Amino acid sequence: MIKLIDLHKSFGKQKVLVGIDLQIEEAKTTVIIGRSGGGKSVLLKHIIGLLRPDRGQVLVDGTDIAKLGDRDLNEIRKKFGMLFQEAALFDSMTVGENVAFPLREHTRMKEKEIRETVADRLRSVGLTGVEEKMPSELSGGMRKRVGLARAIAMRPQIVLFDEPTTGLDPVMTEAINRLIIDTQKKFNFTCVVISHDIQSIFEIGDRIAMLYEGKIIEYGTPEELRASRNPVTVQFLSGSIDGPIRIM
Repeated sequence: MIKLIDLHKSFGKQKVLVGIDLQIEEAKTTVIIGRSGGGKSVLLKHIIGLLRPDRGQVLVDGTDIAKLGDRDLNEIRKKFGMLFQEAALFDSMTVGENVAFPLREHTRMKEKEIRETVADRLRSVGLTGVEEKMPSELSGGMRKRVGLARAIAMRPQIVLFDEPTTGLDPVMTEAINRLIIDTQKKFNFTCVVISHDIQSIFEIGDRIAMLYEGKIIEYGTPEELRASRNPVTVQFLSGSIDGPIRIM
């Protein structure tokens, strides 16, 4: 579904991505892990076309989106849904209006069909009867659920998650993890997750990619990552201060 080939990106003299090669399997959940500030969000922005590489290819369903003009890129983006770190809901809109937003922007659905779709997507994330509430009335976990309902409103082929459990307590973290697993199975989308939560990555990931110093240094199943002998991966997963990862 997604293939990154020799991807490079620098900001001034700072090299962030240095020859990324990664293949993201269709209808699977791939988790990208790595240090804070190590380029994970930059990588995610390349996948959805918010950033263009200095060199390399970003293939989405066989199309190199790095070469597309704005109009064609916008069409490709309709394949995507995205759950941002803080849910990124529109505070001036109700929950129902937030979830309906992509449907009104990108489809010709009638209002009755939009309302039915909104209710269905909210049910899919475990919320009912909240359409008229404002985001300010919701807990952090509920906001994440509404953000996910909006992300899957148009039944995308690919859903991107940027730190979906950040700021949540352990119980809500587990609830969001189960929600990601359940909705991925129900809608069968390709899922890319950025996460620092070690327990979460092993719970939700079909494949895990370790990003370090601008490169994917390890890629495999959760079992393969657990058995890794790469000193960087071992140190990161254990949370140890001793190892090749320098504490800045």
